[in-house]
Amino acid sequence: MKIYYATSISGVQSEDSDEINSKLIEYLKNFGEVLTEHFANPAIKKNGEARIKDEDIHNRDMKWLLESDVIIAEVSNPSLGVGYELGRAFELNKKILCMCRKNIKRLSAMITGNGKMTVKYYSSVNEAKDIIRNYFLADKLSKITKRRM
Repeated sequence: MKIYYATSISGVQSEDSDEINSKLIEYLKNFGEVLTEHFANPAIKKNGEARIKDEDIHNRDMKWLLESDVIIAEVSNPSLGVGYELGRAFELNKKILCMCRKNIKRLSAMITGNGKMTVKYYSSVNEAKDIIRNYFLADKLSKITKRRM
């Protein structure tokens, strides 16, 4: 399984974003290949991918989005890039799990109002891991049930 993990890179970030993203990306590796695992590298948030042109980053990330089986997005921090990725993923009919911290004032209605995106709220990394595990288990059960029909 190929997983595209989306999170705010250039946009707003909380103090613990790096730690949360690192732990979630590492956990996601239990379920498949995380195409965007480099987002766990704090240097990327600090300096961006300075050696790569913006156009090349866009094209690479869109290629990964196309290849992915599922998109897992940490949406607690506003990000134009993540919004763009989620819109494209929706158009491509990808499975999408958006995770948001419970202490966020309000998540965009463009996310919460889209019935094709699963939105879950968490208060700790362990709770986020449970959400991820349950999401993949539910998907696996759904596939088994469809095969039996």
